[in-house]
Amino acid sequence: MTYAKRLQALMLGLAVSASIPALAEPVVTGRPVDYELNLQQPVTGIAAEVYSLHNYMMLVCLVIFVAVFGVMFYSVFKHRKSLGHKPATFHESTAVEIAWTVVPFLIVIGMALPATRTVVAMKDTSNADLTIKVTGMQWKWGYDYLKGEGEGISFLSNLSTPREQVGAPGVAPVGQRSENYLLEVDNEMVVPVNKKVRIVLTANDVIHSWTIPAFAVKQDAIPGFVRDTWFKADQVGTYRGSCVELCGKDHAFMPIVVKVVSAEDYTKWVGEQKAKLAAQADDPNKTWTIDELKTRGEKVYTTNCVACHQPTGKGVPGAFASLDGSPVVNGPKAEQIDVVLNGKHSGKFPSAMPSWKQLSDTEIAAAITFTRNSWSNHAAENIVQPAEVKAARK
Repeated sequence: MTYAKRLQALMLGLAVSASIPALAEPVVTGRPVDYELNLQQPVTGIAAEVYSLHNYMMLVCLVIFVAVFGVMFYSVFKHRKSLGHKPATFHESTAVEIAWTVVPFLIVIGMALPATRTVVAMKDTSNADLTIKVTGMQWKWGYDYLKGEGEGISFLSNLSTPREQVGAPGVAPVGQRSENYLLEVDNEMVVPVNKKVRIVLTANDVIHSWTIPAFAVKQDAIPGFVRDTWFKADQVGTYRGSCVELCGKDHAFMPIVVKVVSAEDYTKWVGEQKAKLAAQADDPNKTWTIDELKTRGEKVYTTNCVACHQPTGKGVPGAFASLDGSPVVNGPKAEQIDVVLNGKHSGKFPSAMPSWKQLSDTEIAAAITFTRNSWSNHAAENIVQPAEVKAARK
């Protein structure tokens, strides 16, 4: 067993012994646990290094604390005036000055070297088996599988805890809530075990931060910039995190769930997702009735638009524009198609309207048709066909 492995085992043992209240809790991976006093158990090599470094540096700080305060209190009580001691008269000591310069320097070096090695390893995203683009948006995550097995898969991941339970005490008492309350999503990011996964991050509105504690991954997603990170999970399981950069009113309801599966299960999942995408790829040349579009559009609106524009279409004054009575919604349909496809930012409403190009032509046409025929809206051009959206993409 290498020195690093022995140190890691020692630190894990100290952490467990220091977390006695947690012993009564079931062993749960990938999410916070009641009475847990340390970091989440690591499931990647980098996370194991971070865990060991954390405990090692805590131990160094504890030794320094005990040594410094031990000497100080010993000096105070054993050399006090009441025992006949007199204060020293020396002005300076070269030996002491050398000691209090060299010793802290060696301590800092002893802490900095292993930390630097780990930080450098965290930044090495080369030779990835899988590359996934993660896009932060208010308030959901978008996932696009760019390279490797599963290339071409794309989906949005939303909080799946029922909205009526969120922030409504008494509606869902703690005892009746899901085990993963506010840490559950409708579409999990799925990756294979023991494969290096490169995550490429950006955002289309404000700064978000993609974080999975069990992977020791935390990377900001910044509009207009591309950042990257990576992980290689060595245990099958479901691991949870959340956006940790304050990003707006629903910041607390933007969870992240990564499901690590075996290579065989991952191949099966990829096949299922591609079949699902093929089934959902509606023929843009089909002519839909207005009732069909409104029914489909209500579902699209509820999933993607309601967080900003509200179920009533009233928006949030000063932040998100109202769709009820909007001149864009009631005006020429080409303008609304352009806004939905390409996004918009106005001085009146500082929060950006993101581009929704990731939705299908049918979904966009249905959502627009729904808004033009809902609430008090009575647009003259009250129906948009998928073919019109397809043409506007060019």
